Amino acid sequence: MLYFHPVFQVLATLVGLYALLLGINRFRFNHLGKRVPFMWKRHVLMGRLAIGGWTIGMVGGLMMARMFWGATLITGPHWQTAFWMLPLLAFGYVTGEVMNRLKKPRTILPLLHAANNAALLVLAIRQFFTGWQVLKDFVF
Repeated sequence: MLYFHPVFQVLATLVGLYALLLGINRFRFNHLGKRVPFMWKRHVLMGRLAIGGWTIGMVGGLMMARMFWGATLITGPHWQTAFWMLPLLAFGYVTGEVMNRLKKPRTILPLLHAANNAALLVLAIRQFFTGWQVLKDFVF
């Protein structure tokens, strides 16, 4: 049961990486003048899954800590990084929904969305390493 959280988060991170790779084509088209296909609907779906997965995983991580160790916020850099992710998750979701629902040519909002979500991906990768330390300190 305790391993569900890290496995779930790794899967969410892989989905987030795929969403980023899909989004790179939008950047190439809008800013580099390349004629490349952008799989909009798949990008939106993968982005929603990644952001939703990270958010659900954060709640799940708090619940796992409470269930197994009787306390939350005891994993140091792991929970701190998760809480840094929280406002970025909200911003990434809201900007993605705005662009998906109100389709029109844009330049700045997609760049902010991409930079925010790339930062989320970096933090999620950091979570892998801090989570590994949590497993070593508290489980193994």
